[in-house]
This record gives sequence, C-alpha cells and structure tokens, in this order.
Amino acid sequence: MVSRGELFSRTQRLLEESSVDSPRFDTQCIFEFAFGIPFPQIIMDRQQLVPDELSKKISALAKKRSEGYPLQYLMKSWEFMGYEFRVGEGVLIPRPDTETLVTQVIDICRENKWDAPKIVDLCSGSGCIAISLKRLIPNADVYAVELSVTAVAYIRENAELNRVPIHIIRGDALREGTAQLVGDADIIVCNPPYLTAEDMMRLQREVTYEPETALYGGRDGLDYYRKITPIWRSSLKDGGFLAYEFGYNQHEAVSGILAENGFEGISLRRDTAGITRTAAARKITNNTED
Repeated sequence: MVSRGELFSRTQRLLEESSVDSPRFDTQCIFEFAFGIPFPQIIMDRQQLVPDELSKKISALAKKRSEGYPLQYLMKSWEFMGYEFRVGEGVLIPRPDTETLVTQVIDICRENKWDAPKIVDLCSGSGCIAISLKRLIPNADVYAVELSVTAVAYIRENAELNRVPIHIIRGDALREGTAQLVGDADIIVCNPPYLTAEDMMRLQREVTYEPETALYGGRDGLDYYRKITPIWRSSLKDGGFLAYEFGYNQHEAVSGILAENGFEGISLRRDTAGITRTAAARKITNNTED
C-alpha cells in the first residue's frame, strides 16, 4: 500500500507532466471524490496508508484526467451559482462565464420589481440557468427548453437535486412550434451554441469531450441568434426581455440582431475576465404587430 502523501504527490506529478492547467487543484478534487470527504481531512495524516482498491480508483481517475477527460465529468457534478449540478457526457459543463447571464436576469427582475416573472430558458443543457433562477427567484414560473434526450434527463435530475419545481419541455428551440408552447414570457434567456468553425478547429482537448451540438453555432457562430430571436420574440410580452450569452467579440453582431428584430435598450455585461459576455434587450411595444 502507498501513503496518502505519496499517492497525492504521484497523482499531481502525473497531471503536471500531462500539461493539465491546474494539477494541484485537480488532484485535490480527485481525492475528495474518491475518499468522499473534504480534502483537509484526507491529507491531515499524510502517512496513513491508502487501501489498494482506493489507490487503484484514484490512479484510474488521474490517468483519465491526464488524457484530457474533463474533471467535471470525472466528478459527475459541478458547482454553478453556489449550487450543485450533475453533469456527464452529452451535456455542456456549467461555466462561471454563464453566471454573468443569470446575474443580469436577476437584476432585470429587481429593476422591474418582478417577484414572480415567467422565465423561459432555451437550450437549457444541464438546466443550470433555469434551476439557479428558480432558486434565486422562488416565485418565478420557470421553463427549461431542451432538445437533447440526454440533457433533459440531467435537467430532471438537477431539478430534483436542488428541490425546485420547473417546467421541462423537450423541444427544438429553432422551431416555431416549440415557441408556441410557451407564450407571454417576461424574460427569455438563452446560452446557445456560439463557437465558430474556426473555434471548433482549435478546441482545448477537454472541450472536445463535450457535445458538438452544444458548442457549434455555425460558420460565424451566430446561427442560433439569427433563428431564435425572430421565432421567440412573439412568445415575449410587450416590454419583456430577451437575454443572451455569446462568445468573444460577438457583442456587436448579437446587438445588431436584437435591434433588427424589434428590441431596444440593449444592455451589455462583462464577465469576471472583463470580456463582454451577455446582452439583454426589451421587446419594443407595438400595438399593431401580430
């Protein structure tokens, strides 16, 4: 048997040699997952021997991580907005950038004094946006729209895990028929696929394990914005908001699409890295439309 300290050093060294971005952090996560207790308790006694079966489990996890397999998939769950979400192959991993979108929606509700808004989350994936919004605005009527059968299963599991009731619709956000299932929304929020063809050619190895359908947004990354904006505009109340996340340097193009489709007061937000990451705009009231 090997000691906890030696196994930790060996694991971290393997990840360092494999060019993992944060080898120490990843090693700590692997140890917590394998032992089932917080890391400080694990390493308190570095000389304590690790049972062979547990040592083999840790080594197997470390090997997979060294090959580029996402840490989040190995852990089977990840934190978003301070809440736990189950994740795995076939569903996009929640990222801190997307917390900017949730925060912007929360601020819209606060500014408009909406304590029970109807919110629709398109391309919901793991459900992290929809479920976080329901937890943060308990009286909200929240819908999660997702096409992937695998992702829908994760949304259901995560809603149960976080003990929140939301409406789950399996449907294609790019089809008018899906939009007709949900009307009179106060806010429609969406983090669609937005990577360009060029982006897809230079993905980090970890990202290649995530579903391409949740990543690729067409040649210029804007296909979903062009299709979703006119389709879902009719599902918004007059004065309702459409809020998007997008990729690096896409803010002008997305703002243009919103303006062309009858939205005004476009508000942009930066993420924690200082990158313009989200936009929210209000549907222009027009009594003669529709």
